[in-house]
Amino acid sequence: MTRLLVASRNAKKLEELRRILDGAGLEVVGLADVPAFPEAPETGATFEENAVAKARDAVAATGLPTVADDSGIAVDALNGMPGVLSARWAGSAKDDMANLSLVLEQLADVPDERLTAAFVCASALVHPDGTEVVVRGEWPGTIARKPRGTNGFGYDPIFVPDGGTRTSAELPSAEKDAVSHRGRALAQLLPHLRALSE
Repeated sequence: MTRLLVASRNAKKLEELRRILDGAGLEVVGLADVPAFPEAPETGATFEENAVAKARDAVAATGLPTVADDSGIAVDALNGMPGVLSARWAGSAKDDMANLSLVLEQLADVPDERLTAAFVCASALVHPDGTEVVVRGEWPGTIARKPRGTNGFGYDPIFVPDGGTRTSAELPSAEKDAVSHRGRALAQLLPHLRALSE
């Protein structure tokens, strides 16, 4: 079975990716499963730049085909922020709850009809021969005033997908995987990933 490295140490993200890639005929491993190597900080101005940089570093260090993603939430009333800074919005030492609390604080005076946002995920597949495929998935919705739900991670408890009433954190995993930004990005990568196991 072909090994596919997912360049992440985030256990919840890895679990989500394994679920989405189930059946692709690949052995999905994370950064904790390969020898450590120096990981460059995320300094790209776009999700795509960060995803490609992470994947290139991992391929160079391990020789394994690698998928890396960079994702976050883009809030219209915050001019598309936190964006690529989503994981560090409240400071690099802070956690998910601190990040989403800061976003809610910043949106406190914004009227409900202007609370539009989208989860964005750029995924990059880099092959050892240097071939690269980069895709982008977006999941539009709105920001809830208070966190709800315990599934998922990051900003899931305050994100209500368009057409729904539940937050992303209130959706069952299988339902979320089918429609999420990461699910949409990986759906575009799946034909390329399946080709790895042929």
